[in-house]
Amino acid sequence: MDLKNIKKIAFQGAKGAYSDLACRTVFPTLETVPCDSFEDAFTAVAAGDADLAMIPIDNTIAGRVADVHHLMPDGELFIIGEHFQPIRHALLGVKGAKIDELKHVHSHVHAIPQCRKMIKRLGLNAHIHADTAGAAEEISRLNDPEHGAIASDLAAEIYGLDMLENDVQDKHHNTTRFLILGPDAETPDEDVQTITSLIFGVRSIPGSLYKSLGGFATNGLNFTKLESYIDESFQAAHFYCDIDGHPESDSFKLALEELGFYATNVKFLGAYPAHPFRQNTNKTGSIN
Repeated sequence: MDLKNIKKIAFQGAKGAYSDLACRTVFPTLETVPCDSFEDAFTAVAAGDADLAMIPIDNTIAGRVADVHHLMPDGELFIIGEHFQPIRHALLGVKGAKIDELKHVHSHVHAIPQCRKMIKRLGLNAHIHADTAGAAEEISRLNDPEHGAIASDLAAEIYGLDMLENDVQDKHHNTTRFLILGPDAETPDEDVQTITSLIFGVRSIPGSLYKSLGGFATNGLNFTKLESYIDESFQAAHFYCDIDGHPESDSFKLALEELGFYATNVKFLGAYPAHPFRQNTNKTGSIN
């Protein structure tokens, strides 16, 4: 990816959200552009208000985050990269606040249950917000030492808050996978471990999915992700998949040819380098 002409990257959420943190981690020189929704982040790139977008799609605790199958077919963007972001929640308070003064904690609907032990230990009343950074911004405005937020250290920096306690999440393998999206498809060199993403449909007949996937198995290609969703008429299933393979390889071309016999509406979403996180996980068998 040539960053010479790339200046802005869009994300969903407020400044200081974990998506903002992920953008800054991967692209520290780019300006991050906050958007109200995932659709708005896509639109920002399509309209030229941003050069790239980054969206979260999976979390090791919360599961699926963004519905890529809903966003990608109409978004006219391509997946050009992936990033795995460790989620390290911090308990934030206004300047000078003490932990024993807290009575309320504010955060995102997924962050609250990810920090149950801390919330129970401190006896806090939990309040749900649209995102973690929005919660941090809210308590900054309240300026009440009885109100705290669960958010990132970046949010603490942006909104002038104190970090009262670090790593308050219950499980330390908490990780979110992000997709990097751009207006043009990019294909890695064939010697680079590559993930290729597709969407396809199958007819509502016995064995259609089995036959659709058979070509990948016989050509030695591994699925790292396979998700199903139903169409608006409940008559046919569609699938989003990530495949560990390069689209220009002979094995992938043969698998895709066989897929064409049984699947419908096959759509290429992107081919991109596999993140090093995958190799580290495969070697250790752990995501800690």
